Amino acid sequence: MLRHITTGIDGSAESLAAAHWAARAAARRGVSLSLVHAWKWHPRPAPSVPADRSERDWAEETLDRAASSIRAAHPGLRVVERLVPDSAAAALLAAAGDAELLVLGSRGLSGVAGFMVGSVSQRVVARSSRPVVLVRAGESSADEHLPALDGISPEEIPETPYRDVVLGLDTQRPCDELIEFAFESARRCGATLHVIHAFGTARVEPADGPWAPVSGPELLAARERTVAATLRPWCEKFPGVSVIETVSEGRAATALVRASAGASLVVVGRRTREGHLGTHVGAVTHAVLHHVGCPVAVVPHD
Repeated sequence: MLRHITTGIDGSAESLAAAHWAARAAARRGVSLSLVHAWKWHPRPAPSVPADRSERDWAEETLDRAASSIRAAHPGLRVVERLVPDSAAAALLAAAGDAELLVLGSRGLSGVAGFMVGSVSQRVVARSSRPVVLVRAGESSADEHLPALDGISPEEIPETPYRDVVLGLDTQRPCDELIEFAFESARRCGATLHVIHAFGTARVEPADGPWAPVSGPELLAARERTVAATLRPWCEKFPGVSVIETVSEGRAATALVRASAGASLVVVGRRTREGHLGTHVGAVTHAVLHHVGCPVAVVPHD
């Protein structure tokens, strides 16, 4: 059984925020946290490396600083440091292979919602065999919770409710890995799971006949029944998770971005089959990554 969460460390504010998010997730799961910092020797060290340090020394210091910050904030958590002499993408993909979850930092887009998904993050998200969570700089424990009364922080009142976990659901191709990840995430936090299903005008297949066109309230009702039927076995498996469903006509990405405004986590999927242009995250997930401000989990599935 996979019993740790892995996070990438590169010395940036976003990677430290991701590491603290990963530490909180590891504590909820009762698993250890693996901090991975990749470095490679270069004839000309990067400008970020002080002149009086070697690249390896600076890599060790970067990793040690992050580990000290995590241990100070989470004294009961087992933290493992891994310094890997490889490229960042290769090191993270290898580390993700034996982890429950990979957590990465990503810059926000000019102070507004969304992620600046760089080349490393893009390659890792598109190729990882394990779920990947992207976290922006500045994300804190307080952002995961509903506002506390009188300005008291969630750390002072542990029972402060978590914000919703939001799941984007495709009823035509529902994926067990994706749905289970969302239910488990909500269960661990005691959060409400907000399931989003958006659709365009289409045809539905009645139980006793051929495909037939429907529209308006009839189509909406049919979609709502399909969503309820898809979720029913999961609600039975996770009876303690409160579930609300929003079914609407329109673009899925737009509905997910709207729902994310009050969420602690948005969960979307990525198909693992390669297209003629190689691996990619899909249009909806791509849009979510660029327009959602809270952490986003990308779950690979067949």
